[in-house]
Amino acid sequence: MKSKKDIESLVLKQYKNGRFHNLVNNVIAVPSILFAACENLSVGRKGGELRHLLFCSEYRGVDWRWIENTCQQLKDGNFNMDSHCVRMIPIRIKGESLALPNLKLKVVIEAIRMVLEVIYEKRFMTFAYGGRVGMGRHTAVRYLKTSVDNPNWWFRLRFSHEKFDDLRVKKLISIMEEKISDSLLMDLISNLFLSEAVCIEFGGCYMGKGLLQESGLSSILVNIYLNGLDREIQNLRSEISRARPGFELVGEIGVQAPSGVKDWVQEQVTYRDSKGLDNMFYKPVKLFACRYLDDILVICSGSKILTMRVKDLLVEFSECSLGLKIDRLNTAIHSAVSEKIEFLGLEFQAVPPSVLQPPLSEKAIRAKKKYIKQRQARAMEERNALETRRKKLGMKILNHVFKKYKRSGGFKGEPTVAPVAREMFGTWAKEVILEFLDSPDECWEWHHKLTSGDFLHSQSVRDLLPQDLLDAYDQFQVQVDKYLNPEKMKETMPEETQLEEEYIRYSKRTVDDLTKLCMKVDAPLELMRKSVKLARFTNAMGRPRPIKLLIPLEDADIVKWYAGIGMRWLDFYCCCHNFRTVKTIVNYHLRFSCILTLAEKHESSKHDAIKHYSKDLKVSSAEGAEEIYFPVENDIKMMGDKNLSDPKPVDGLLCMAFVRLASDEAPNYCAAHFCNVKDTVAYRVRLLQSRLNINPFDEKKWVSGVAATQESIDRKCLPLCKQHITDLYLGRITLQDVDCTSCFGGH
Repeated sequence: MKSKKDIESLVLKQYKNGRFHNLVNNVIAVPSILFAACENLSVGRKGGELRHLLFCSEYRGVDWRWIENTCQQLKDGNFNMDSHCVRMIPIRIKGESLALPNLKLKVVIEAIRMVLEVIYEKRFMTFAYGGRVGMGRHTAVRYLKTSVDNPNWWFRLRFSHEKFDDLRVKKLISIMEEKISDSLLMDLISNLFLSEAVCIEFGGCYMGKGLLQESGLSSILVNIYLNGLDREIQNLRSEISRARPGFELVGEIGVQAPSGVKDWVQEQVTYRDSKGLDNMFYKPVKLFACRYLDDILVICSGSKILTMRVKDLLVEFSECSLGLKIDRLNTAIHSAVSEKIEFLGLEFQAVPPSVLQPPLSEKAIRAKKKYIKQRQARAMEERNALETRRKKLGMKILNHVFKKYKRSGGFKGEPTVAPVAREMFGTWAKEVILEFLDSPDECWEWHHKLTSGDFLHSQSVRDLLPQDLLDAYDQFQVQVDKYLNPEKMKETMPEETQLEEEYIRYSKRTVDDLTKLCMKVDAPLELMRKSVKLARFTNAMGRPRPIKLLIPLEDADIVKWYAGIGMRWLDFYCCCHNFRTVKTIVNYHLRFSCILTLAEKHESSKHDAIKHYSKDLKVSSAEGAEEIYFPVENDIKMMGDKNLSDPKPVDGLLCMAFVRLASDEAPNYCAAHFCNVKDTVAYRVRLLQSRLNINPFDEKKWVSGVAATQESIDRKCLPLCKQHITDLYLGRITLQDVDCTSCFGGH
């Protein structure tokens, strides 16, 4: 198998005269590349196991002979797409069919994706997320939270809901031909769209969510298609930034700037120069953008007029150059301060810094002071114990030295020892003085001795003494009172310092609230509550209820299904400011709905179920050991904004359940990619929209923004082994990692 670096070097060797040539013949149609694609698709298999499976045995027709034949067919241009697709018919008469590629075609698609990733990954913009390694949702949220300063206006560039038709496929091919000169590769991509093995829908809500109807090649093709729009946004950002480089209004507007933006900047420069406005808190006008696949957010720190002109330019470019229809009703400009905007399934709003980091309440301040006092007391106890041990050790050393001195009749050392000893004792003296000044009792004793009963305080005596002596004595008393007065050390000086620091913090916080805006990210709690209610986790009163569809499952499978939904929610919303409320929904609604489902299955009460499974929902494995799948309460409390991954949303798990079937049929191979386990169980797929008889495109009955799996998979059966059904329940894999065509022919 070739590593990623080997594949990259092999692709770059085909680069000549500014374009890539013969990628199919020299890269894609190479057995080692197809084997690398097989390893990318394999679920939980190492390279050695997969090599033994493909080269020493036959796995569903995918073996070394098929790899060699496929390579030859790709080179000759005879690879038939339709023979490797299975069309699934929906149950409803008006439902849409779904064309699914089998495992062989998925291998070819993955090989194409690997090659396109090497070519285009470094050509994408830095604000383009989704379908890229290390550029997921959490990374996009971190960019918006840390890099966006003082947003005033923003808008989402929303595309109308429509499929990727033949005209857009031709446009995509023409875009790719600017960098790739390979007719075989272009024919392969065109045939993938023609056979519907790869399907793209702009304006939908399923892209990037791991659903069945999304192909592994869709994400990178969307990024390639919209890369021209990204460059247009980057040009606008550069022109605005060049016109406003910093606090000084220097430079001229470039001749390549769009007329609307250039005119606006010239007007602003003239206006500020004529008014002579103070630039103390002035922030330069900036344009920010973030794109996750087909979802685009544009943010402007300037005026609304500038934002309108930027929006008009982007809408014109999308419709004229890319041939995409814009949903103008939803592509509206909103105030970043007074209105929230939904992006990436999250809610964004510009707020002052004090909202994200509010000042401590009086109760919190008292608790903090109490904790500081306790910590100081413990530190003082440790210092006293250390001082006691040090004194004992010093007495032992002095006793030993004195005995040696008496026996030897005096010390006999070289003259060079004296400076070292003097330096050592000087260091010890400084440490003793510092420790002495930290002790209030010692300071009080010396302060009393040096200030009380002194005859120099008498005025009759002071009149007889020289003025220089009196000034020196008074200065000495000031220093004694400054450093040795315990009351002033404890009260006056710390209080003044504390008031000064508090005043500085208050001033900085006030100035920041008046001059700075930050991004607050919230989870859409209302949509989450609607989703919980739609999936029947709660009743009409908002209280947990059992789900009777899950009763035929094993106890462990029921807990795994709930745990997968809970972990998906926690992983997805861990970067939100109101994450505590999300924890409550998972910790209360999902946990007790699971407990009630188990109680309903065993015809017992809720209290009996809690006694048996505990609140941590411990279940016994086949070996008899207790296992915990649902997030523990303490672990949920400790979760926060730490991981930067691309978590899959909960849509796929929330809208789908797997019901175990009792069957006497001969065992089949597991449907997961490259799994040769025959000890499987048949599971029937049940979709939420089919159980509730709701159309997912009906926003009044369905939850807005929640994607649904294509209805053709409803009531279909899948053989799965124990490991992969667990991974599917817990959200570790999706239906994209399962060969659904293996159960319906098309081998």
